[in-house]
Amino acid sequence: MSIKQSELILNPDGSIYHLNLRPEHIATNIIFVGDQDRVDKITKHFDSIEFTTQKREFKTTTGTYKNKQFSVISTGIGPDNIDIVLNELDALVNINLETRKPKENLTSLNIVRIGTSGSLHDDIPVDSFVIGSHGLDLNGLLHSYQIDPISNPEIEDAFVKHTNWSAKKSYPIVIENSKELENRLKSDKTHQGITATAGGFYGPQGRILRLAIQDNELNHKIDSFSFNQHRITNLEMETSAIYGLSKLLGHKACSINAIIANRANGSFSKNPGKVVADLIEYTLEKLIE
Repeated sequence: MSIKQSELILNPDGSIYHLNLRPEHIATNIIFVGDQDRVDKITKHFDSIEFTTQKREFKTTTGTYKNKQFSVISTGIGPDNIDIVLNELDALVNINLETRKPKENLTSLNIVRIGTSGSLHDDIPVDSFVIGSHGLDLNGLLHSYQIDPISNPEIEDAFVKHTNWSAKKSYPIVIENSKELENRLKSDKTHQGITATAGGFYGPQGRILRLAIQDNELNHKIDSFSFNQHRITNLEMETSAIYGLSKLLGHKACSINAIIANRANGSFSKNPGKVVADLIEYTLEKLIE
């Protein structure tokens, strides 16, 4: 049965609705960034540019770096945007947009997020790199899907018990990264740990300006959590959605973050632009090895 026009929305030129892309526009190796201005900071290293477009916050540039084709896509902020980007990317490679039917032979994308994040531990300082071994969904997005095949109930239940997680909030979900991509990215320069993904920047990450929050001790509970040598190393707003949707759709995903803030000691990078630039060069070289 064909997918209805109201569910799979295409633009008049045949491109997918939000991303403004057609299947021929993207590579199978994808780099996600949050900030649209960061796309050019990556693609300036490319040997050639084949295509570029932008609609709203979603900017895509496809080109070649040392004989390997990449598409760099800005997702904007938050898990809700990841829901748009990953579903539309999957549609581009795994749904025939003319017949509106899923393809019999599916394509698996390699997706690496280059992001920024805050560390939760003194021993993971600003200006370091952290690979998310798992994504911890604190925002509830993945509960819209059938997540049983990808969740890790033992870690989830231990986290809920440790934090006395409110039953009024969505139950946390833990999703593993692609070990294949992690092994390509890790080195003695990187830290590994669970990346917690919040649904907002202020209250959901424990920041207090004028509004009281539901649990004043949540950040301390998060950074003191440990289960079978797994600890939560950093907190941001995208990774769990990337890991969860990628696993459900059959894609490989791994997130690597530049640490620009340390919530444990209150420090902030003196030159966040440089640490992001260093991470970009590091990641590109790792992905072509």
